[in-house]
Amino acid sequence: MNAQSCLAELRRIRDVVFATVDADGKPRARIIDIMLAEPSRLIFCTARGKRFYQELTARPEVAVTGMNDRWQSIRLTGRAARLSEAEQRAWIDRIFEANPAMNDVHPGDARYILEAFAIDRGELEFFDLGRSPIVRESFAFGGCVSEIRGFKIVDGCIGCDTCAGLCPQQAIDAGTPYAIRQANCLHCGLCFENCPVDAIIRREAV
Repeated sequence: MNAQSCLAELRRIRDVVFATVDADGKPRARIIDIMLAEPSRLIFCTARGKRFYQELTARPEVAVTGMNDRWQSIRLTGRAARLSEAEQRAWIDRIFEANPAMNDVHPGDARYILEAFAIDRGELEFFDLGRSPIVRESFAFGGCVSEIRGFKIVDGCIGCDTCAGLCPQQAIDAGTPYAIRQANCLHCGLCFENCPVDAIIRREAV
């Protein structure tokens, strides 16, 4: 996988969960259709009268999550930017051309109550629960840098094998020190909580 294939898969899933924050700081989530996937960006739309539109224009940070029929989830965090005023009608027409079922919901010129937005900068996480061990990959696009997450075993490790024995995905290899295979780690923290010498730390603290 890479960033572009993750964006394309979100488009293939299509009906995904968008999370925003409202004016009172409360989380809001709803199912939104991904209308187009272009190189390094996703396009979606919403109506100007909706609360979702108000939240996007006031606080454009969004979190998007979708899962396909192979138990592969993709999580995106980024910023939603309203596309330019001059091109709005052209974008809506293009969206309707690619998604003809939209004509049943907004027939004729009713479509122009909708406005198009793009997410062209953000972080992506691909999480494959359909494999054993699980596979996790992180990507960034549009100039973002992926945040470091998970856990790391440091030099204080005494090689007691406690962490490896407890890991539900068997993602810890013996060594000096022991090492966590980050691509197979659940980030559950079981090793972190049970290390007898506190030699496991959060990677973001490194």
